[in-house]
Parts: sequence; structure tokens; C-alpha cells
Amino acid sequence: MGYPPDSLDNFTELATKYGYVSEEHTVTTEDGYILTMFRITKGKNCNGPIRKPPVILMHGLLMSSDCFLDAGQDAGLAYLISDLCYDLWVPNVRGNYYSKRHIDLDPATDNEFWDFSNLEFGYYDVPAFIDYILSKTKSKKLNYVGFSQGCSSFSIMNAERQEYNDKIGVAILIEPSSRQTNMRSQLTRLLFSTAATSLPALTSVGHCEVLSLGGIVQEIAAFLCKDYIAANTLCRVVMSSIDASHPGSVTTQTMRVLFGHFPAGTSTKNLAWYGQGLNTNTFQNFDYGVEENLQIYGSDQPPPYNLSQVTVPIVIINGNNDGLATPADVDWLTSKLPNVLEHFLVQDPLWDHLDVVYSQYTRKSILPKISQYLRSYSTYT
Repeated sequence: MGYPPDSLDNFTELATKYGYVSEEHTVTTEDGYILTMFRITKGKNCNGPIRKPPVILMHGLLMSSDCFLDAGQDAGLAYLISDLCYDLWVPNVRGNYYSKRHIDLDPATDNEFWDFSNLEFGYYDVPAFIDYILSKTKSKKLNYVGFSQGCSSFSIMNAERQEYNDKIGVAILIEPSSRQTNMRSQLTRLLFSTAATSLPALTSVGHCEVLSLGGIVQEIAAFLCKDYIAANTLCRVVMSSIDASHPGSVTTQTMRVLFGHFPAGTSTKNLAWYGQGLNTNTFQNFDYGVEENLQIYGSDQPPPYNLSQVTVPIVIINGNNDGLATPADVDWLTSKLPNVLEHFLVQDPLWDHLDVVYSQYTRKSILPKISQYLRSYSTYT
């Protein structure tokens, strides 16, 4: 059985195929990374004027902008939000297959290229995307929709660079990651903890990139899961082991497609940072060890991020069955943020982490709440 065409198409090809007008934009960060961001200027099913301000939709760990299209035009959040008549921007952080360029460094030969984690996403990448969008659209603010890592990057940005609080109307954080203390997925815990303990050894031999598109894991997954039977059995078991089980939520066709774009790659250091978060009760900077911490931070422990500085109006959306950003950790994050408008628990008791991007039920389960708050912070042109 051949690969499903959607699994081989990039963001622009997919959007165009289904009747959405898209653009590709290039953004360069303060530290020289050259990133790709896509824009859907108008949804196929938008019959009215475009609302202001623009909306940014930020992907999660080991994902790319493609994850918001993989569930198809009836369920993919990029389609659904643009259909609500928003000017939608969908970025890619450094290290995934859309954003592996730098003004000086070669990712294939320069290990320094991969010396980043979520901290750099929050400090450099997300601010660069926001400033680019505001400049292009002549808007003073935008609205932010983040998923998983896209939420922790947002928190880091606003804690470290408080001026960005004033550039956001509302932030909708879906299954937000922060600390990893209560993570239930044993497979993911093993992956993160292995990266944390093995980071010095891996980087010393140049193994600085992990789980890239075109790498052995992604190639095998895409090959096996293109088959209907495998997609409906083996691949579902793999997905459940990464997160949690939600029978019937992800269609077999989406299962066949998604592994053409996932995993999308990141740095080994980024996975190590997540691994460090398994063993702490807070949300903190990268831990380099006592000696380096003293040099970098002036303390033997990495300082926690001051979440009280994140003053943007925030909406939290999460599910009880999330094995990655667990309800306990999301509750902890919610208690630390000073301006939470609503903490919405998805009614489906089996709603899990990966449902946000791959479930056929997004239109029913989370889109109404997203739409409610985007509409509250938007106007027509």
C-alpha cells in the first residue's frame, strides 16, 4: 500500500489542496536562526470579513505546523480557526524540519546549532514570530493559541521579556506543559530521562539532533503506519504509549497521515530539559550542574521562571486523560499564573494530549471555547 498523499505534502501543499490560501514567510531571530512560518489569510469556509487582530497558532514538542492540518479540514485546528475568519499564522521553532537554517551555522556540521532548548524558543523564536506578524499586519496586538510546548515557550517569553505581555490580547493555552512532575506516560518519561542523563555523552559524539523527519524512527513509523491494518492496530498502541488511550478519537486515515510529519525533530538538549523537569516541583531554567550553574546563574540551582510576570489574560484548556501535561501539573501552572480568565476542563473524560492535534472531535470538544475567547478579543475589519 502506498503512502497517503497528505502524509507527503508540506503545509502549503496541504492547505492549497483543500482550498485554503496560504503563504510562506521567513523570520530571522536575534541569535541568527532562520525560521519558517505559514499564514492562512482566509479560511475556505469564511464567508465574512476577516477579524482583527491576527492569531498565532503554536505547535508542540517534536511537531511542526503540519500537525494542525493532519486531522483534515473537518478537524485540523489550522483549518477550523481560519474558517472562523481569522488571519492565521502558524510558525515552526528552531530545529524542526522547516526551521533548520542559520545565518552562520550549518546544522549538519556545527554542533553549536543544536545548543538550544525550550528556553530559546521562548526567548528568541516566539518573540521573533510575534514582532514579524505585528509588523506585517500593522497590528498592535495579536491573539495566541498554544499547544503543549507552545504554551511553556509562551510562559518563558513573558516571564523573561515582560514587554511581550502588552503585545498579546488573549492567550489560549491548550494542554499546557510546564513542570513534568506528574507525567504518567512511562515511555515518554523514559525518553526524557535518558536524554537528561545521557546528554554529555551524546553531545560529545555529535549526537545533538534527535527524532528528525527522515530519521530512522520517523521513516519506520511512516512506512508501517501507511497500511490501514497497521495504522489501526500497532500504530494506535504506539500513540497510546506516548500519551494515553482514547479509542475512536483519531481516525485511521489521520493515523496514516500524521507519521509523515511526526516526529519533526528537535535538539537532544531540549529533550534533556524536559527530562530535568521530571524531578523538580517547579518550572525552571536549564540545569547545567552546580559548577556551570554558579557561572551562568550565580546560584548552584537553576532559577525558576517567575510566572507571576505572565500578566496576559489566559484561558487554560485541558483534559483529564492527558498522560503528558497531567491535570495535576496543569492545575499547578494555573495556580501560578496571575490572570487566568477561565480554566476549562474538556467534558470528554478520555480527552488526552495528542487529541488536540489529531482527534476528529476537536470541533466539538475544544473549538467552541477557543472561538469564544478569540471572538471576545477580536473585531471585524
